[in-house]
Amino acid sequence: MDEKSKGLIFSSTPILLLICLLIIYGGADFLMGNKTPFYRWDEYFSSPGTEVSAREAVGDQLGRFFEGEDRRNFDRKGFGCDVAVHSIVCVSRIPVMINTKKKNMTVFINSGEYSGEDMVVRPYAKQEEAMKDITPVSIVHIRNSTEQPPDSCDFNHRVPAVVFSSGSTGNVFHEMNEIIIPLFITTYQFKSQVQFILEDYKPSFVIKYRRIFSQLSAYKLMNPSENQSIHCFPAAVVGLKYHDNLALNSSEIPKGSSMSKFRRLLRKAYDLKFTHVSEIRKPRLMLLSRTNTRRFLNEEALISLIQQVGFEVLVIKRSKLMSNLTQFAQLINSCKVLIGPHGAGLTNEIFLPDGAVMVQVELLGTGWASDTYYGDTARAMKVHYLRYKIEPEESSLVKLYGRNHSVVTDPDSVYRNGGYRAARAVFLDLQNVRLNLTRFRDILVEALSFVSDDT
Repeated sequence: MDEKSKGLIFSSTPILLLICLLIIYGGADFLMGNKTPFYRWDEYFSSPGTEVSAREAVGDQLGRFFEGEDRRNFDRKGFGCDVAVHSIVCVSRIPVMINTKKKNMTVFINSGEYSGEDMVVRPYAKQEEAMKDITPVSIVHIRNSTEQPPDSCDFNHRVPAVVFSSGSTGNVFHEMNEIIIPLFITTYQFKSQVQFILEDYKPSFVIKYRRIFSQLSAYKLMNPSENQSIHCFPAAVVGLKYHDNLALNSSEIPKGSSMSKFRRLLRKAYDLKFTHVSEIRKPRLMLLSRTNTRRFLNEEALISLIQQVGFEVLVIKRSKLMSNLTQFAQLINSCKVLIGPHGAGLTNEIFLPDGAVMVQVELLGTGWASDTYYGDTARAMKVHYLRYKIEPEESSLVKLYGRNHSVVTDPDSVYRNGGYRAARAVFLDLQNVRLNLTRFRDILVEALSFVSDDT
């Protein structure tokens, strides 16, 4: 054989090898430009000996959503739904096909002999909220259903899908309580090896929390209404697990999540400089100033008092700063004390360093919510919680209703007689406060003593 022929053979060897690999791993479908049939994709992930350790690891992670008999059923069937007081989470370790071409997303499961009933799930963590705003997702078990999946997959994925909804956004408490924290609870164990599919996609919401999404998933978040494709996944989770108000309980399924782990993720996601309040040199205090309801009617005098006690004051009103979560989180993290009236703004306490102080001004009729939503959260975060419960004379409701009206003398009666909506209309939408600065000074002195001792 002459040198020219040898050169031709050896130069073509890498190309021939590549073609062989494509045939082995991609099959003729790849070379011919055909899409992968769903059943072949299903067989690949179900066949023994194929990435066994990876499949077992994912199966164990998915199994953590169940306990006792529910876990045994899940291990046997490969599919199950955790139905709790607040949340519904459906989990499949069987390969699924997700059709985003339809108005309502459909998840097809080839569940074999253990096939269940078709169902519709609204993938939002707190099911008692305004579910009419949540787009439903259909779960179809192919074996027993008249609705059959498309013939092939447009995209094949190697990691599980997690389907959830952005729901009703715009309020930081609800965003954190019903989406971000449940998303962490649900997906932290996967170590970013999941594909998020966000129903009711809102660009502003995605931009606001993109740093958290990128920490929890190594893949670009999918907008199904724009995607309009057929996707095949080795497994899937539909819905998010909810523990309690702004809460992460390590003893609740899927177990292992905690407030300390969540706060570590926040520090990493938003480049928060301070872990403990002792790292901050100046006694800086942030005052959340409301401009509509629940206002401090003597705010200027309050600011002067705070300065007299020894704090450097940052007054924050609703502004572009608050809409830039990265900057706002870093600013809060640089403060030793956060003060505000009861309201969603206090959710930002999650960015405070350990050992900081959160002071909540508890208005008339907000006792239970004040402690449950924000007091318990502060304690779980290793943040000192101080409650300033106003006297009736400090509330604007005395002038509006009179000192002897039941709204003032028995706020619980408003809840009993009219429910939450009636109470909200009074205590949250009509109430402002004129602080007794002599009383409030004691709270400020106590707050300063906490952060001074830690310095």
